[in-house]
Amino acid sequence: MRILVVGSGGREHALVWKLKQSPLVEKIYCAPGNAGIAADAECVPIGAGKLEELADFAASHAIDLTVAGPEAPLCAGITDVFAARGLAVFGPSRAAAQLEGSKDFAKRFMIRHGIPTARSATFDSADAARSYIEAEFAAGAPGIVVKADGLAAGKGVLVAADCAEAVQFAADCFAGSFGSAGARVVVEELLTGEEASIFALTDGKSIVRLVSSQDHKRVFDGDRGPNTGGMGAYSPAPVVTPEVEQLIDRDILQPFLRGLREEKLDYRGLLFVGLMIENNEPKVLEFNVRFGDPEVQPIMRRFSGDLADVLAKTAAGRLAEAELSWSPEAAVSVVLASGGYPGAYQRGKVISGLDAAAAAGAVVFHAGTAFDSAGRMVSDGGRVLGVSATGATVAEAIARAYAGVDCIAFDGGFCRRDIGARALARKKGAER
Repeated sequence: MRILVVGSGGREHALVWKLKQSPLVEKIYCAPGNAGIAADAECVPIGAGKLEELADFAASHAIDLTVAGPEAPLCAGITDVFAARGLAVFGPSRAAAQLEGSKDFAKRFMIRHGIPTARSATFDSADAARSYIEAEFAAGAPGIVVKADGLAAGKGVLVAADCAEAVQFAADCFAGSFGSAGARVVVEELLTGEEASIFALTDGKSIVRLVSSQDHKRVFDGDRGPNTGGMGAYSPAPVVTPEVEQLIDRDILQPFLRGLREEKLDYRGLLFVGLMIENNEPKVLEFNVRFGDPEVQPIMRRFSGDLADVLAKTAAGRLAEAELSWSPEAAVSVVLASGGYPGAYQRGKVISGLDAAAAAGAVVFHAGTAFDSAGRMVSDGGRVLGVSATGATVAEAIARAYAGVDCIAFDGGFCRRDIGARALARKKGAER
């Protein structure tokens, strides 16, 4: 097989790394890739948003399967563009990708198909949003979440401290703070509990849940500071007990699959369900239509099957024939970020210690790296590296991941030092 992976972050590096292990794979390209991905695939200087150019490349290079990593090309219709030319893509159609591209579309889909989620309403003006917020949340409880309806690179969401903050954020959305993504606004009640991430493969005929994971969104230890794209993740997530898994399958994944069929949505790819779990009851925070990052990193560390075969069969509508297998070990990935992230940060900081981290047993996934004019590896993004490790227990995986982290340095680089803390706390609680 000849495979093209579209994207340039840690998610794409983790996928390339696992695809490379398949005996079916002859050649992997990544467009546009990054400096770390270049060690595992041939990087192609085509941006993820250049759909026709990507299709031209796939056709001229006899690509058997294209794996679309980020949400933007999926929501722009990369699957439709490729399908029109007879090219196979792992990913949903543009119509189905609205499940991530529009939070209002996703909410309405959940309501139509009885999928548990937060109470919400959608607005096209700041005045209407203000009136609803002040009427529904005057008492201050439950809390208020305000979301730009469209894609906003993970930044168009606010968990408001009070009505005034929620009203102001909604006004900012309509004023253009998030571009066209803020033309509509979704206001919903705050769900409480513990978050977890569930990935599932579906070809529209069947749906298969993958192992659980948990992300750490806040930038600082103790879940403090602003939200980020993710500062680290681990798998499995102890909050997703066998009982919770049964509820996820029954109340979320099967209704989702029925919804795809009823609405004739062509979905042959990955569903990422963001969950809030309270008292062992899961509710959906959001749907995403691609692998989440950094969660994909520990999940790929635990996946022991042939990823190329599984993705190809999913894209071909033959998911029922695919074989998935998992390591019983735990896996942890810790993100090293640029100083100032998720705000303004500098690029071009020389990175050292990557070989030492590998020698310590870590696998390092590159999210934002490049080569400078002298050929040195440098930082080139907010989230720069994901340092991952496995172990017989979460505690062992955490220790190995941080041993790798401590080998690496670049000016201003930082990380959270408590990735996996919730898993450790649950284990201690269970032992009492």
